[in-house]
Formats: sequence, structure tokens, C-alpha cells
Amino acid sequence: MTVRAMDGERVRRSAMLPPNLQPFGVTREQAAGLLSISPSLFDSAVEAGTMPQPRVLRGRNIWDIDELWASFRALPHKVEVASDLDEAQRQGNAFDNAKKG
Repeated sequence: MTVRAMDGERVRRSAMLPPNLQPFGVTREQAAGLLSISPSLFDSAVEAGTMPQPRVLRGRNIWDIDELWASFRALPHKVEVASDLDEAQRQGNAFDNAKKG
């Protein structure tokens, strides 16, 4: 989205903010990009409850950066292959389990 600066020049809204100011809300595509996954995979993670639901402002979906960060930190770490086949394997998260079913 663009707005007009005082001198009449068109400027993107994001360019109006200081470059070192981190956003606290992002779009679906930006949220997926932060996680290095596709938007469709992000949608699946939201549906499965692994990633948070968006907040809504006048019909726009906006994801909270802190909630994304907390959801990412709650994802399990990859488990190394067990040396003993009888050893219990760690269960997947809700997102992985939803993909299997």
C-alpha cells in the first residue's frame, strides 16, 4: 500500500517505519517465510493447531510474531535414529500427526 509523503511523493507504508523496527504482526506469506515453509504448509500447520490462529483487523488476518515464535519453539527437535529397534520413538507433533491421518 502506498501513501503520499508531504512533498507529494508516493511512499510505501512499510518504508515510513525505521528500518530497525521489527514488525509485531505479519501476513500469511510473511509468516510462512519466517518459518521457511510454503504458505500452503503454513495453512496446514495453522489448521492442525501447531501454528497460531491469526488476529483479525477489519477483515485482514495478521499473525502475531511472538505467538509464531512461541509455536516454533514448541515444535519438537528431530530425534536421531534409535540404535535399538525396541527403543521407544518420540511421538510427532499435532501437525505431523494430522498429515498422517
